Amino acid sequence: MTDGWLHPALVLGLGAALLPAVPPRLKRIYLLAVPALAWVRVLCLTPGTFGEVRFLDWVLTLGRVDGLSGVFGHIMGLMAVLSTLYGMHVKEDGQHMAAWVYAAGSLGAIYAGDYLTLFVFWELMAFSSVFLVWYRRRPASVAAGFRYLLVHVAGGALLLAGILMHCRAGGHGWEFTALDVGRLTPGACCILAGFLLNAAVPPLHAWLPDAYAEGTFNGSVFLSAFTTKTAVYALCRGFAGLDLLVPLGVVMALYGVVYAVLENDSRRLLAYHIVSQVGYMVAGVGLGTAMAINGACAHAFAHILYKGLLFMGCGAVLHMTGKSKLTDLGGLWEKMPWTFLFTLIGGLSISAFPLFSGFVSKAMIVQASFDEHLPGAGFLLNLASVGTFLHTGLKVPYFIWFGRRRCEAAVFERAADPPWNMRVAMAVTAGLCVFLGCDAPYLYGLLPNPVAYQPYTAYHVFETLQYLSFTAVGFFLLRRKLEPAPTLSLDLDWFYRIGARALFWVARQPVQWADACMGAAHRALGLIPLMGAARLAGVWDTRAVDGAVDGFAKAVWGFGRRLRRVQRGAVQETLTLALAAAAALAVALWFLG
Repeated sequence: MTDGWLHPALVLGLGAALLPAVPPRLKRIYLLAVPALAWVRVLCLTPGTFGEVRFLDWVLTLGRVDGLSGVFGHIMGLMAVLSTLYGMHVKEDGQHMAAWVYAAGSLGAIYAGDYLTLFVFWELMAFSSVFLVWYRRRPASVAAGFRYLLVHVAGGALLLAGILMHCRAGGHGWEFTALDVGRLTPGACCILAGFLLNAAVPPLHAWLPDAYAEGTFNGSVFLSAFTTKTAVYALCRGFAGLDLLVPLGVVMALYGVVYAVLENDSRRLLAYHIVSQVGYMVAGVGLGTAMAINGACAHAFAHILYKGLLFMGCGAVLHMTGKSKLTDLGGLWEKMPWTFLFTLIGGLSISAFPLFSGFVSKAMIVQASFDEHLPGAGFLLNLASVGTFLHTGLKVPYFIWFGRRRCEAAVFERAADPPWNMRVAMAVTAGLCVFLGCDAPYLYGLLPNPVAYQPYTAYHVFETLQYLSFTAVGFFLLRRKLEPAPTLSLDLDWFYRIGARALFWVARQPVQWADACMGAAHRALGLIPLMGAARLAGVWDTRAVDGAVDGFAKAVWGFGRRLRRVQRGAVQETLTLALAAAAALAVALWFLG
């Protein structure tokens, strides 16, 4: 680097590389120290451009620090600390190493000032995060991990193709800056598609609930924080004000809610709701105003905390009971009271309950849609918020900790609050959710644009309480209808699963048949005549060519043997005979000539 700038990602990367060499007695201190140092480094960054490296004809910018990258770097660094604390008792170094490299990839992408650096860190996230799924070591986890990796490799290839087309067309440089959203080039469209895939925009979203539900209990906490929110950052940086993102975001918000209501597995439910909550952020990016971008950043900040808290709570249930499906749980509040309390705080936060973090962030996006004269988008986002409270604020806590006990006796007996480090991580995260909800100016002070929004108005508070109250009444009146059932909900990935089956059928039937026909024709018309010609050539070579050459060689060899008998051993006699023979040959030639 030209100026010796220390990248926060480098702290995590080096920490991951050195982890196996740390003595066991120091490992827990080390696990806390490395992400804490990375977060402190994030907090110490000053605005500017740093870490410029010359590579071939390019200037790579590893560190671009401004208001937008600052708020995302702040929460990513903090979540790396909390997530590591949550899983600190895990003995496998590989899980911690994969998680830190994953977080380093996210920080690297956030601070990247050029497309090449962005792409490298973007792919680093994909190739490291998949191990957080594979480490669960279930057949379903292995399959989900491979699918996750294949989808992200395809998205990375699309992103790289878009970068190359964009940077080589029209004199565009390699700097990662805002694109012209009024006239998108083919390269910009490919870049947008790569970002949208990581943001889990339908129909490119099915990788998310599959992978996050199959990850390890602590790995899914990391997964919930980094990939989709890094994509939101990239959309804020490159595509702010793109009108297409508004309807896409609204569809995401409603789509995720519907599937979350139908879902039985608690972590899969939360994963679907990531799709919904990211939809708010995507819609905010599409609106593109200062308030909307602030709302998208604030909601990403709040979402990372409360969604991480929810995954911590459901992960604690999985860790202590081995179960995550609602049909296998129930009545655990007396066995896991602290876990219930922290998960309830996460549910109230995600539901935008007053005095909790979601209340001060989500409303900014809704208000921005009304300010831009898009009341339909605003009302639909409010409707999605009602669904959020229904399934995450009410359904998850009720059917895990209250309601009818559906778990086996052995599961109920081993249920208990998790180890101390998991409880501390949940307590700190829950406290931050309440702190942000009560002290909105702190969050607003981190945002990239000046904020002139006041969430705690009488109208907004009473409007929100009305939505939530009617939803709560409806839930308790219809809770028997909302009883979880072990059903399978078909998603949009069904279509490309069927497409893959059709592709396999084409490969196995007509393509394989055509290949067999071509192989038979090649043997009959090409290979058999060729082998016959080769055998004839072999006979000709052996009997004709080799026979003539070998016969001449034998004749010369025999003549040499006979000539050797003539020699007497005396040099004078030999020379005399040779001269006589030469003279006789000369006379013969003269007479014949």
